[in-house]
Amino acid sequence: MEPLRFGLVGTGYWAREVHAAGLAAHPDVEFVGMWGRDSDYEARFAEVDAVAFAVPPSVQAEIALRAARAGKHLLLEKPIALDLAAADALVAEVDARDLSSVVFFTQRFVPPWEEWLSEVAASAPLGGRADWLSAQAGSDSPYAGSVWRQQHGALWDVGPHQLAQLITALGPVAEVTGTRGAGDLVHLVLTHDSGATSRMSLSLTMPPGTTRITVEFYGADGWLQQPEHTRDVHDAYSRAVSELVANIRSGETRHRVDVRFGRQVVEVLTRAQVALDPRR
Repeated sequence: MEPLRFGLVGTGYWAREVHAAGLAAHPDVEFVGMWGRDSDYEARFAEVDAVAFAVPPSVQAEIALRAARAGKHLLLEKPIALDLAAADALVAEVDARDLSSVVFFTQRFVPPWEEWLSEVAASAPLGGRADWLSAQAGSDSPYAGSVWRQQHGALWDVGPHQLAQLITALGPVAEVTGTRGAGDLVHLVLTHDSGATSRMSLSLTMPPGTTRITVEFYGADGWLQQPEHTRDVHDAYSRAVSELVANIRSGETRHRVDVRFGRQVVEVLTRAQVALDPRR
């Protein structure tokens, strides 16, 4: 088969190191190029079959909507938007045009973790917890200077990764409560439609040496801990591209972490924001 033509919106570190590298190396992709803020997107859309994104979520939501209106399939970053209205608009456009979409929740493209999560979900767990605590904001990380991450904190940055696992194992979220700690630390308690409950603790401003990134669930037979495994971001992105390409070629518009799932995550984050900042 002829390779599918992909364009990439974004020119920053993550775009160069992961997205561009992954698209250029993929055997089923013709990588047309990277597009920056001064690009004529409508003209560029005419050159491709699908558009990948590596830009802040508010920018992504607006340009992805334009790409969907142009009939282009989407490979999105998490979160897909910073407000529910923008997420809803994107879902509506994707649905109206029967487009394929994948959201790059990195952990969901790591085979040992995805297999484990499927097994956990099938076991009907009673609850779980997911922590992402790190000192990234005070490090030499290339993401430490990200303006949108500084403004929205761990809740919107790493919260989507953990929610993508909690929701998959325990089902949709019915209620969110929470409180803030020092820095961008937040503690959330989720009540799921199934009656299960879960907890998340998220921060990118922890003291050095306090990093803790865990996901675990419990059921009648005790705790089910995520297996030890070293995440390979490049391999995960290649798998995300492969799954989107396969769906485009087969005409499949549903995926386990498609734009609809991405919208579900944005909804929970929005409700969490209200619970944390009721007077905002």
